[in-house]
Formats: sequence, C-alpha cells, structure tokens
Amino acid sequence: MQEIAGGGATPLVVCSGAAVLGAIELRDIVKADIKSRFAELRAMGIRTVMVTGDNPLTAAAIAAEAGVDDYLAEAKPETKLARIREYQNEGYMVAMTGDGTNDSPALAQADVGLCMASGTQAAREASNMVDMDSNPTKLLEIVQIGKQLLMTRGALTTFSVANDVAKYFAIIPAAFVSTYPQLSALNIMDLSSPTHAIMAAVIFNALIIPFLIPLALKGIKFRADSAQHILRRNVWIYGLGGVIAPFIFIKLIDMLLVVL
Repeated sequence: MQEIAGGGATPLVVCSGAAVLGAIELRDIVKADIKSRFAELRAMGIRTVMVTGDNPLTAAAIAAEAGVDDYLAEAKPETKLARIREYQNEGYMVAMTGDGTNDSPALAQADVGLCMASGTQAAREASNMVDMDSNPTKLLEIVQIGKQLLMTRGALTTFSVANDVAKYFAIIPAAFVSTYPQLSALNIMDLSSPTHAIMAAVIFNALIIPFLIPLALKGIKFRADSAQHILRRNVWIYGLGGVIAPFIFIKLIDMLLVVL
C-alpha cells in the first residue's frame, strides 16, 4: 500500500472477512502539459494549491508530478472551506476548481468557482462557471481573459486621463491669455491665437478617438506578468504617451491652421 501511494496512486484493499486478499491500484492520469500550465500561472503571480482527500503519500507524489506550489491531503469538505476562508482573510483572491459534492461549500465560498462539466449537480450549482472541457487548468484562460480586459481598460483610462490633463494645460493658457496676461508664462507651445488653440484641441480630440477604437476592440496584448509590473508598464507607455501626444499634435494642427 505504501508503494502504491508513494507512486501517486490510491490503494484499494480487497478483503474477505478479516483476510486481506490484495490491493488494487487506482491512478489518476496527470495531463502531460499540466506542469507547464501551472508554471504559466506561477509567472502571473498566482499560487496553485492542490486540496485532496487522498492520503499524504499519494498527495505528495501527485503534487510533485503536477508541479503545484503546495498541497493539502486528507481534506474534508469543512477543511477545504476553512482553507479558502483562511486565504481570503489574508487578503488573497481565491479561485477554485472542483467536481464533487464535497467541493460544493468551497466552490461557493471562493471568489471564482469553476466546476468541471463532469461534476455533480451540487458542485455545478455552487460554482460561478462550468467548464465544458472539464480541464482543471482552464483557470489559466479565465485569468488571461480577465487580465487582458483589465489591462485594456486600464490602458485606455490612463491614456484618456493623461490626455485630457495635458490637453487642457496646453490650450487654457493660450485661450485666456488676453483676459489673464499672467498665463502667458504657461503658454509654452506659443499657440498663435485663442481661436486656433481651441480649434486645434477640438480637431485633435476628433482624431484621437478613432485611433483608440481599434485598441479598445482588439485589446492590449496579454503578458504573463504580475499586476504591479503591468500597471507600471501601462503608466509609462499610455500615461506618458497621453501627456506628450496633445502637446505635439495640437502644436502641429495650430501651425497648419495658421498656414490655411
């Protein structure tokens, strides 16, 4: 039995009365690519924990083969529920996959519950989503899609806010310099007139919106990185770009208006 369990299988003892006749080896086949999939989750800053009712020997062997970060053996339904609550109390967002009735309380408690299509009715009803492919690593696609949506929204919002701040800073001194001569010190672009400044800003705004539509539809390319690195990257690219773009294009449009 120890040999079977140590190899990552579950031993099932066959008895006749008090006599042990033998042991049957029950083995779950670990998907070939599951280790690399867990590595991708790890690269995104997501920690994987296997929670199973198997004995510690079997759980340790499966955990090593699958490449999970941690495991919990001989877990009862209340143990799974308590572990998820423990992670949530520590400030983590928890996603769980499962298929059994004993997984139902934990699936309901998790921030994201994903049930396999082969799961019981109780598990399916307790989950937020049902994976029709019954693939326990489908969470990777869910996280990727969710992060891509957040990255796209964050990039567009960062660009829009930075763009508006820079745009108004560019045109307000030129627009009100005749009323408040002190603002001439802030007219760093030396726009030709208040009328041209406002027209240039309106034209720039009309041009930049169609430019952002393909970005919003296509989305920002997903990168397997932590939220902090993605945020810094978006701030540098779209925040700095949103600040610089109005100054360049408003001045170019102003120069074109003077010529015309």
